[in-house]
Amino acid sequence: MRVLAVGGGAREHAIVAALVRAGADVFACLRNKNPGICKAAKGYTLVDESDVPKVIQFAKASAVELAVIGPETPLEVGLADGLWSAGIPTASPSKSAARIETSKSFMRELLARHKVKGSIRFAIVDTMRDLELALDELGINVVVKPTGLTGGKGVKVVGEHLMTKRDILAYGDEILSKNIGGSAKIVLEEKLVGEELTIQAFCDGRRVVPMPAVQDHKRAFEGDKGPNTGGMGSYSQKGGLLPFLGRSEYEDAVKIMEEVINALRKEGAEYKGTLYGQFMLTRKGPRVIEFNARFGDPEAMNVLSLLNRDFATICEKMASGNISMKDAGFEAKSSVCKYVVPEGYGTKSLAGEEIKVDEQAIAREGALLYYANVNEEDGKIYTTTSRSVGIVGIADSIEDSERMAENAVRHVSGRIHVRHDIAKKGMLDAKVRRMEDVRSGRI
Repeated sequence: MRVLAVGGGAREHAIVAALVRAGADVFACLRNKNPGICKAAKGYTLVDESDVPKVIQFAKASAVELAVIGPETPLEVGLADGLWSAGIPTASPSKSAARIETSKSFMRELLARHKVKGSIRFAIVDTMRDLELALDELGINVVVKPTGLTGGKGVKVVGEHLMTKRDILAYGDEILSKNIGGSAKIVLEEKLVGEELTIQAFCDGRRVVPMPAVQDHKRAFEGDKGPNTGGMGSYSQKGGLLPFLGRSEYEDAVKIMEEVINALRKEGAEYKGTLYGQFMLTRKGPRVIEFNARFGDPEAMNVLSLLNRDFATICEKMASGNISMKDAGFEAKSSVCKYVVPEGYGTKSLAGEEIKVDEQAIAREGALLYYANVNEEDGKIYTTTSRSVGIVGIADSIEDSERMAENAVRHVSGRIHVRHDIAKKGMLDAKVRRMEDVRSGRI
C-alpha cells in the first residue's frame, strides 16, 4: 500500500515507522528535513504542511492510496477534506470534525449540548466585562484558555501560572488584544483536582478502539515546574492502565470518547481518525480536559511503539468505516518516552544549534529513536525552535523502561535539555499517594 504521511515531528516519525513495519510504501510531506522520516520514506517533499494544493499535488504524483495527517494545523485548514475530494481516503478527521480540538469553545459547547459525561463548568467570553462576570460566577479557581490552537502552550492555571484575579484579568486582556489562538475569545474552566491522563483511540465514525493509557508531562522542568510545553515525555504501563488508574475509570473515560464520537456524528461531523482524550482523574471519576483530533506528541511514541498489528490496515479501516476491536493489539509491555529539547525550550529555544545523535549507541541500549522537529543539512542535525529527539524505552516494568530511556538519552549531545525525572519511581509513588488523597477527599 502506498501511504501519504503529513508532518515532520517525532509523532510523525512514529507514524511512518509503524506504517513501514506494516509493509507500506510511505511518501511524506514535511516542512523540515526530519532524517528519520526522510530515510524511511520512498519519497518526500519539503513543503508547508498546511498548503493543501501542494500536498494534494504531491499525493497524486506519488499515486498514494491512503493518507494520514499528523499535526493539527493542516486539519484546521481542511487538508483531510481536500484529500478526500481528490479521491484519497484519509485516516484523519475533516475540518468540521477536527473542531473538537481546533476550537475549545466548540468542544465545551458540544459536550454540554449532548450532556456528555465528564463535562465540567465553563464559560466562554469575548470581552473583559464578560470575563469579570464569569469570574464572579465560577470563582477565581479556574483554568484560562485561548479558544484556538496554541501548540500546547496557551493554557494557564490559577495556582500555577496565575496567582491572583489581577493575573487572570491581565492574561485575559492579552488573549483578547493579541488574538492568541487566532481568535479574541477565552474559555474559562473550573480547575480540577487529580491526575491527568491520556487515552487515544482509533475511530471510524461510529466505533472507538482504545489504546493503552499514557501520562504526559507538559512542564519544562523537573518537579513539574516551569512553563508549559508541547510535552517533555510520557509513560505507559503494562496492561494498558497507569499506576493510579483503575480499570473501571479507564472504561469510563472510553465511554466518554464514544459519546463524543456519537455527538459529532449527530451533528453531521463524522469523525474518522485517531482521537486523543485528555482527562483529569478526580474523586468523581474522569473529567474532560481537552480532545485532540490526532495522535498526541509524545504519546504517539508510547502506543505506536507497542502496536503489534498492521497499522496501515488500521488506517484503511478507520477511513473506510469498518474498524473493530480485533484490528488493534499492543505488546504487554511498559514504555517510557523522554524528549531531548533545545536549551530554552518553553521560553526561547536555541534554534540552529548542531546536536549529535549516536543512533547505534541508542540501539545498543535497546531503546527506540524518533527524530522530532530538527533539520538535517550535509549529514548534520540542527535544532529548530521545537523539540529535537524522542527516546523510548520498552520493558516489562515502567522502572526498567525508564532506565533504558535514561541510558539512551546520554547518547544525544549538544546544547540540550532533558527532564530526567519523568517516570522515576519517586514521581510515580507520589502520584499514587496523591490519587489516594483525592479519592479520600483529603485534597
